[in-house]
Amino acid sequence: MTTQYSPENPGASRHRPRRHRALLPLAALVGVLGLAGCATREDSTENTPSSQSATQDGGFPAEVAFGDADPVTIPAQPDRIISLSPSVTEMLFAIGAGDQVIAADDNSDYPPEAPTSELSGFTINPQAVADEDPDLVIASSDTETEDLVTAMDIVEVPVLLLPAATELADTYAQIEVLGTATGHAEAAQDLASDLEAQIDEIVTTTEAQEGMTVFHEVSEDLYSAGSATFIGQIYGLFGLTNIADEAAGGGDYPQLANEFVVESDPDLIFLADAQCCGQSAETVAARPGWETMTAVRNGDIIALDDDIASRWGPRVVELVAAVAEAVDATATE
Repeated sequence: MTTQYSPENPGASRHRPRRHRALLPLAALVGVLGLAGCATREDSTENTPSSQSATQDGGFPAEVAFGDADPVTIPAQPDRIISLSPSVTEMLFAIGAGDQVIAADDNSDYPPEAPTSELSGFTINPQAVADEDPDLVIASSDTETEDLVTAMDIVEVPVLLLPAATELADTYAQIEVLGTATGHAEAAQDLASDLEAQIDEIVTTTEAQEGMTVFHEVSEDLYSAGSATFIGQIYGLFGLTNIADEAAGGGDYPQLANEFVVESDPDLIFLADAQCCGQSAETVAARPGWETMTAVRNGDIIALDDDIASRWGPRVVELVAAVAEAVDATATE
């Protein structure tokens, strides 16, 4: 059984005087959206490495794009950014653009100083976004964004759409795209290079365990993540075999049957639902038949930070380190 799953779905500078951009009332905006729906630019892209261009000194106007998406022109350095993606919010703060962010979606809870708001990144309300008077909106292309793009076109606000990452290269590329878009190109390049170097060091100093099996639990109803996903790619760095890949017709985020997990007998179990849903080694061991599994008998059940496990921002190095530590510990048993 399979359903669509989104990995992110489990200051004085913020009070600068507004420029009083003329905004459409909600009723008028909805009417325009209905008429203009067919004229909106494409808002989807494949998860491919980024392409970006700007003036030689990294200034503005800047033209940015990710993968095959149409390029977005940002006329001046933005200082009223809205982020509708927790991963993007973390990246923006990590590259030094945090003071330019005036609002972040309701799931953007890190870093602590992020201006979390009632804006949703999953069911986007274009009028609510426009009411914040942004000069740049950044959202996920994996959600419904057609109305948002149309609405922001009306008030001449660029919208940068970024897909969920499927590999570490996407994280590095998106950080650099955001650096160009916000005027922090050099800091973004430095961050991406540093993250890549840290992760390479962790992977090369951890002995790969070909044949060791892993079960990644997204939620207690046994949704998992296959090798084609971002988290699945990370397990692959260490030679782990993902049991979710064997689920017939499961897609990237299959829901596994209890019997399937028990029979697969994984060597490692990673819980990405410990904080949200109270899952632990104890609750896992109490499930029907799970007490017989190798990971349960050996105590190789690792509770991950739910947020870090579902995002592809700069804290991904912590996720890689947690997996490496578990692999090392299990290999020496």
